[in-house]
Amino acid sequence: MTNGTIVENAFAKINLSLHVTGLRADGYHLLDSLVMFTSLGDTVHVAPAETLSLTIEGPFATDLDVDDNNLVLRAARSFGVPNGAAITLHKNLPVASGIGGGSADAAATLRALSRLWDIPIPDAETILALGADVPVCMTSELTRMRGIGDELEKLGPAPMLDIVLVNPNVGVSTATVFNGLGSKSNASMSNDMPDPFDIDEWIDWLARQRNDLQTPALAAAPVINDVLAALSAQRGCELARMSGSGATCFALFEDSDAQDAAVKALRLAHPEWWVAKTDEAPT
Repeated sequence: MTNGTIVENAFAKINLSLHVTGLRADGYHLLDSLVMFTSLGDTVHVAPAETLSLTIEGPFATDLDVDDNNLVLRAARSFGVPNGAAITLHKNLPVASGIGGGSADAAATLRALSRLWDIPIPDAETILALGADVPVCMTSELTRMRGIGDELEKLGPAPMLDIVLVNPNVGVSTATVFNGLGSKSNASMSNDMPDPFDIDEWIDWLARQRNDLQTPALAAAPVINDVLAALSAQRGCELARMSGSGATCFALFEDSDAQDAAVKALRLAHPEWWVAKTDEAPT
């Protein structure tokens, strides 16, 4: 067992596209999604301790409960060992927001405790049982995610996109959004993946894809439409779309100047919204 504190980053993910392609007999939806990760995220600190504990800090700490349903504690217990650890989660990302905060936190906890306790990370089935987005968050790489989150195709370097993220500080229930789907069997993403170094090609390709959860999410939280409209109205916005099951939306901008201007304008017009930018891949 390691004696010092270990820190792992829990990077935010963006579903650049999310196609719902089917529904299994057991009730799980089949997905085809292009997932990229940003330099934004939470952090997980773990240190040796006699018992297992969790402390949550940061701007969104009060939005999470420390109980048996907390994904960080579920991840810790998934090792199936009675080891102790003092876990501190610094919560920078909005909760229930469609950018994988909880899943990334669980993945970071698995990585951190594996190092602290010097034991292997649980198997793929155990990781998937924590949530459909947890497996893709284990490595935080540009990935085509299919199936129920268990079919992962790494796609190499991510394009350097100038992205603005906006969350209206409204949580959206993933179950409610999926239940509101009009069609549960839709076309997959097109297979002609663009050159990651050709940004214009990427944006054109993404514009031809979808997020099938966007329409039911708008019904559950109409403010999402306000977010999309505000993003689309910014100078240099090339594409605006919702990520995951919402309510966070993202916009791709033509350059970093337009990105910076959009962040400034949105924060001024909507101080009640969470507005952030990212143009870096995780390191």
